[in-house]
Amino acid sequence: MRRGVLLLSGGFDSPVAGHLMDRQGLAIVAAPFSLEPITDDAAAVKARRLCEVLGFPTLYVVRVGESFAEVAHACDRRFYFVLTKRLMVRMADVLADREAADVLVTGENLGQVSSQTLASLRVIDAAARRPIVRPLIGFDKQEIVDRAKAIGTYEISKGPEICDLLGPPAPATHARIEQVLAEEAKIDLPRLVKGPLEGVRAEKFKGHGPSRIPSHGLEATP
Repeated sequence: MRRGVLLLSGGFDSPVAGHLMDRQGLAIVAAPFSLEPITDDAAAVKARRLCEVLGFPTLYVVRVGESFAEVAHACDRRFYFVLTKRLMVRMADVLADREAADVLVTGENLGQVSSQTLASLRVIDAAARRPIVRPLIGFDKQEIVDRAKAIGTYEISKGPEICDLLGPPAPATHARIEQVLAEEAKIDLPRLVKGPLEGVRAEKFKGHGPSRIPSHGLEATP
């Protein structure tokens, strides 16, 4: 079976994207990126609930707060969202190596925020070693919300998102690769990718599908 690493946020989009690809026969490995220790573990808790509802059997919680804060302080903050998305893609690729996954999956759809313009998506793709699948690319927000309600993730996802906590007030909307590479030259990319992944372990859920939600949480494996 083909496998994909889903960059799972707590919003509406990525759970719906993961569900659509799971329905197409892609085995989903979920990877939420939590801003711990800058924030609490609310994002990780929400991700676990989403995995239970959607039946995703494997979850890696990646704590990126320190790496993202370094990007925010060292780089031009106009490019924060593109730079951090490229970091997440690189980390997801490492997890995909571990899981023998074929693709990365995101909930991005065209034009909703600064990192989701065509120009920015192209720059994000350039950081990946695998294809990035975006099943929601042509969806509008209401379509996504309607699907979230249909699959049972709406109530979990409707809470506040904190992914823009370190972001700029006026992000760049059309990042060029040469601009982004110049910003990445200001930071130690290998260290910022490696650090959050050290000690990350897979959390395994028993069963698969909404009808077999585990009754006693998770079991962790190396």
